Amino acid sequence: MEVRHLIDIDPSGILVRYNVQLEKEMTPEDAAEELYPKDSTIYPIAKAIFEGEEDDVVEGLKKAITAGKDPMGLINGALMPGMGVVSRLYDEGVIFLPNVMMSADAMLEGIEFLKNMVGEAPEVKGKIICHVAEGDVHDIGKNIVVALLRANGYDVIDLGRDVPVDEVLDAVEKESPLMLTGTALMTTTMYAFKEINDKLMEKGYRIPFACGGGAVNQDFVSQYELGVYGEEASDAPKMADFIKAHGDNIVKLREKFHKH
Repeated sequence: MEVRHLIDIDPSGILVRYNVQLEKEMTPEDAAEELYPKDSTIYPIAKAIFEGEEDDVVEGLKKAITAGKDPMGLINGALMPGMGVVSRLYDEGVIFLPNVMMSADAMLEGIEFLKNMVGEAPEVKGKIICHVAEGDVHDIGKNIVVALLRANGYDVIDLGRDVPVDEVLDAVEKESPLMLTGTALMTTTMYAFKEINDKLMEKGYRIPFACGGGAVNQDFVSQYELGVYGEEASDAPKMADFIKAHGDNIVKLREKFHKH
């Protein structure tokens, strides 16, 4: 392999790794441009979702419907691909939490517009309960999990922050969700997850319990039977999709999502 494929020289004569030079040249907008759907009616909708422009999303949907697109089909045909661009670039560290939150809001605004137009709600992929551990008020991680799950078609019951263990159990009994998620930023609060796990087991529940947050690591989550560790917030919808496709086997979920 020739050296010139690996390195280049900037005007000052300093050697620069070629891929680093490319990274510096490519903006988040450039990266998104490479991923947008090519359909001329879908492209502006996906772009508006990436940019978090709610009005532009709705305007794009109106034009797509006028052009003959099925309104409810635009959820999977336009809104989801747009959010897919956002999720991918978030996974790759190209964009960050505020971008994702704005895009999720734009996506949900689009869904609401379509739902009101046709008088029916889109098919819900499943129900998921999210919460922040008892004693913990740090809910940024939980909020992004909720946003990503809703943007990917899941009905989310958001219990909020500092949620008592028994309230989580009551919600599981009432809602019979596909999955439960919990986040904790403080090491003093993450032990609530073990208590929730044990009480669920006592009641006969075998629901996947996806846990993450700054205080939580894979070794801790692996200690209890229902625990599945999510390193990134974006793992939550992937876990939910995996459960939909392959069932709620905890061992298989760990094989798929545990990194070591």
